[in-house]
Amino acid sequence: MTAKLLLLAASVAVLAALPASAEPPRPFLLKAIQGDNAEIRLGKLAQRKAENRQVRDFGATLIDDHRMARDQASQVAQRLGIDPPSGVAPEAKREYSKLEGMSGPRFDREFVSYMIGDHQKDIAEFKREARSDNGPVGRLAQKQLPTLEKHLHIAENLADQRISRR
Repeated sequence: MTAKLLLLAASVAVLAALPASAEPPRPFLLKAIQGDNAEIRLGKLAQRKAENRQVRDFGATLIDDHRMARDQASQVAQRLGIDPPSGVAPEAKREYSKLEGMSGPRFDREFVSYMIGDHQKDIAEFKREARSDNGPVGRLAQKQLPTLEKHLHIAENLADQRISRR
């Protein structure tokens, strides 16, 4: 019985010594790939439905950048034995449905507003992962942060320009 208690105490000590940010990389990686899938899908919708040319251009940027990000993340996932998801998160599905029913300046405003909030949230999660001790997943997050920050900057500039104008 004493050996079991010692083993349990040793296990608890090892777990307690791990950094708080050392979460398994799988959930982050799956969510990141789903996010890329969503941004690609939403970017295509913006290209089709946006009234403002700059919003359509932003849609094209999202498609190009998130395809590249998804490819990078999928390669890391496959090296770790994780099957990359092909779907999107429920929140992105809801936003897509909402945007699908809009047009004109209303679509543009909602799209840009969603992109601001979504990229703010993503940047916070990617920064957290970049500081983690999760090897290739942490490095991937660090590598992709500048692109997410660029997207946030574009969306904020569009919002500042009052995109309801052409």
